[in-house]
Amino acid sequence: MKQTVILGGYTKKTGAGIYSANFDSANGSISTPEPFVTGVKNPTYLAISKANFAYACAAGDGEGGLATIDLNQNPAKIINTTFSKGGSPAHVSIDEARQLVFASFYHDGRAVVYKIQADHTLVEVDRAVHGGSGPRPEQDAIHVHYSALAPDGRLVLVDLGNDTLSTYPVSDAGKLGKATVLHLPVGYGPRHIAFLNDHLAYLVGELSSQISVLHYDNGAFTIGDTRATIPATWTEHNGAAAIRISADGKFVYVSNRGYDSMAVFALKDGGLHLELIQQIPVQGSFPRDFNFDLTQKYLLVVNQNTDNATLYRRDEATGKLTWLQADIPAPEAVNVNFLPAE
Repeated sequence: MKQTVILGGYTKKTGAGIYSANFDSANGSISTPEPFVTGVKNPTYLAISKANFAYACAAGDGEGGLATIDLNQNPAKIINTTFSKGGSPAHVSIDEARQLVFASFYHDGRAVVYKIQADHTLVEVDRAVHGGSGPRPEQDAIHVHYSALAPDGRLVLVDLGNDTLSTYPVSDAGKLGKATVLHLPVGYGPRHIAFLNDHLAYLVGELSSQISVLHYDNGAFTIGDTRATIPATWTEHNGAAAIRISADGKFVYVSNRGYDSMAVFALKDGGLHLELIQQIPVQGSFPRDFNFDLTQKYLLVVNQNTDNATLYRRDEATGKLTWLQADIPAPEAVNVNFLPAE
């Protein structure tokens, strides 16, 4: 199967912005990523709509927001930005049913809801602003790191700064209702969440290097089985980062920045419990994001500090990864997306 790889990343050093590469799942071959969209500063994380428009976290001059990129044009064209004073978002996601986009502003402690217009540009319709802090140096202020939909259509905000998960009702117009809040263990430092089904999700703690099972019911979370993403013998710095669930619902994957590895967990007892089955090096430093290819037979991770991407073959029966290639150039890349080739 022919696929297109889209990488988002920084432009602070050698990175040009958004890169693209060709991937063939028939033999696991990937081309050298080439600059794809270069007119955006620090387009770190992207969400790509069904209409083939990318909404990219980006920075301006003392500003931050989202850049709307039309991928239907060749070359792709930036058609809109939503910059405002402050930092750029750390995460973006799309609600296709209600044509909404959610951006998480880590440095400013807010989540912004945008409505997608007929021309695919964005207009802000609401926002959530949190308060508080946590005990760790990284928790000196509010840090909304992730905002995306639960299966029931509520918006989940993951706040690393105050150790909370907030779940908001969302109207068709994008207006937020009153939140239900889960207070996590102090210093957990939640980063990203992934849902298995209507009632189970998995949360990764960046600061605690942990993964937890979350039970979900009518907007409310309770915390269940919790496991470490790194060995107890590792005493140097680590920040757990991305989390993704295999399409068959049997395995959960987490990247570790510091221990520089992929942790693979098997889901047991219908997903209620986690079993660590593999720790495999990423052949680089600071793996902020990764993703499965469209066949789920491969996994690609990008290593921010070493400017390389690492490709693994994934055993669909065991869930385990086998290293294939680690010398794939990926300057300052921090986000991975796979699309069908045109």
